[in-house]
Amino acid sequence: MKCLVTGAAGFIGSTLVEALLRRGDQVIGLDAFTDYYPRFFKERNQAEFRNQSGCVLVETDLVTADLGPWLEGVQVVFHLAAQPGVRASWGDGFHHYTQNNVLGTQRLFEAAVRAGVGRVVYASSSSVYGDSEALPTFETAVLRPISPYGVTKAATEHLGYLYFRNHGLATVGLRYFTVYGPRQRPDMAFHRFIKAGLKDEPIDLFGDGLQSRDFTFVGDAAAATLGAAEGGKPGTVYNVGGGAQVVLKDAMDLIGRLVGRPLQVRSHPQAKGDVRHTSSDTTRARNDFGYHPQTGFEAGLAAEAAWMKALLETMAA
Repeated sequence: MKCLVTGAAGFIGSTLVEALLRRGDQVIGLDAFTDYYPRFFKERNQAEFRNQSGCVLVETDLVTADLGPWLEGVQVVFHLAAQPGVRASWGDGFHHYTQNNVLGTQRLFEAAVRAGVGRVVYASSSSVYGDSEALPTFETAVLRPISPYGVTKAATEHLGYLYFRNHGLATVGLRYFTVYGPRQRPDMAFHRFIKAGLKDEPIDLFGDGLQSRDFTFVGDAAAATLGAAEGGKPGTVYNVGGGAQVVLKDAMDLIGRLVGRPLQVRSHPQAKGDVRHTSSDTTRARNDFGYHPQTGFEAGLAAEAAWMKALLETMAA
């Protein structure tokens, strides 16, 4: 296939680009390199495939760019570009979320319709559920996001459906549940915790540590994204979870064992917009495109710890 990947230098995006190239697909990768976190990390994410045959990488912004030329002949768009993060979405920062998550998505869908793109697989988030009343959570649950970020991701889903309903654009949405693993963003918990543990520095814990998450390994998230391009039903959204609900304190204990020392914890009140528990029901994804998470939590976290150790060694050299 000829594919376009937005957010191609990001955590999930760069992992997906590698998977596409391994299959022999042609990839056009777009990324705005926003200043949400240091450019160094995204440059490193792309290092493995930057000069690879069949891959074209473009620095551009979905909000302002003429997207038409990049969509010519594209069969599938994987739309992973977004302004991430729950805590940064409050207050004055909210305009970045409306611009990058809502307007950027709307412009991409419009351009995809004009270009006759066959399918658009786009990233949503478990944040659209808020504090779900039922665990595990099915896709039919009422959306009650409790963060501005979650509101913009819910808006993305509504845009996906209306472009399917009114223009026949084959959109498929994926509600990722707390993705972790190599290349995880530096603002995310495991990145911060593992880095601090390796450097024997304290971590900042928001809440009591008894909150739980359905953690999803990045390789499984990428596999689900590929599966949705092949078997996802247009106009539909799917949960993408890791298959196990893990209490944060248990994850912190495991990180301590992986880095060889207990984590030093500085406790803070729970942050606004952080949900208490998440757990996904992935029956719909399993039935429609055979999604089965392959990486257990301990193995996945060990892979992220090994990546972080190598990253710190590189940065120290």
